[in-house]
Amino acid sequence: QVQLVESGGGLVQTGGSLRLSCAASGRTFSNYAMGWFRQAPGKEREFVVAINRNGASTDYADSVKGRFAISRDDAKSTVYLQMNSLKPEDTAVYYCAAAQYASDWRRGRDYNVWGQGTQVTVSS
Repeated sequence: QVQLVESGGGLVQTGGSLRLSCAASGRTFSNYAMGWFRQAPGKEREFVVAINRNGASTDYADSVKGRFAISRDDAKSTVYLQMNSLKPEDTAVYYCAAAQYASDWRRGRDYNVWGQGTQVTVSS
């Protein structure tokens, strides 16, 4: 299976932007649907966005719709999360995940590979 490494997190002011990257290695990246999840301190992990294997279909959590955009570059085995108009409530550790056979993109347990996470902090 693939291995995932996230990057691009950091500290940004409210209204700012960040782009997260998730680089995959190992198995064929294009065989996997990809998702981003996040976990804030003291809260449960929550779904952010997912993209299917060929990039033709996406699904966004209502809280990020219109502000975040997911994309994938299979030639680089990388999935991106462009985050705009960031808010303090977006502060969390962001994880990318890969799923070969997800029946529900929003369900974490459908993903069989996870990255180590990258911290995003939005200051007010």
